Amino acid sequence: MNIEEFFELSAGKWFAHRTYTDLISKTSEEGKSELIIKSLPIDHPGVIQVCQKYQFDPKQATCSANFYWDDITKLNQKETGSMIIVLIPSTESPLLGKFLHQIPESNVSLHLPGSYKIGEDEALTLYVRVGNTYLEERLWFASPNLRMRVSVAKNAGGVSYTSFTSEIRMSDVTTK
Repeated sequence: MNIEEFFELSAGKWFAHRTYTDLISKTSEEGKSELIIKSLPIDHPGVIQVCQKYQFDPKQATCSANFYWDDITKLNQKETGSMIIVLIPSTESPLLGKFLHQIPESNVSLHLPGSYKIGEDEALTLYVRVGNTYLEERLWFASPNLRMRVSVAKNAGGVSYTSFTSEIRMSDVTTK
């Protein structure tokens, strides 16, 4: 599986159930959310903006998507948002590349792109550094309608949190 196939398979409306563990405070919580993933054309204004932010030519991008989420935690707090993701493959291997992202309503300014890798097991691993924290997220399909995610955040003190998410496809969505 290459990155384009992974993202094509990811497009749709998903129900997600997440368990999050903060290893520093030794607390856990769980959350449920609805996730919508829509493919974006490379010439989409949001894709061009993300590429410009990271100083990449949009023509280098292989695929891009807009992620929308509507998250409800056990405490009945509701969080919604969206994020544009752009993937630029390495010239050395189609299984490696840069991971560009932008959360429109976020004030966080990230200056370094993340990276991605598709493993022999067809799992996608994303690597992102935010300040002094290093984030690693691994995603894979157990079946076409069941996707799994494991996330780990590391800093100078070691691992600070982990999470596991299972996502069940609810429906396909229009990709434009």
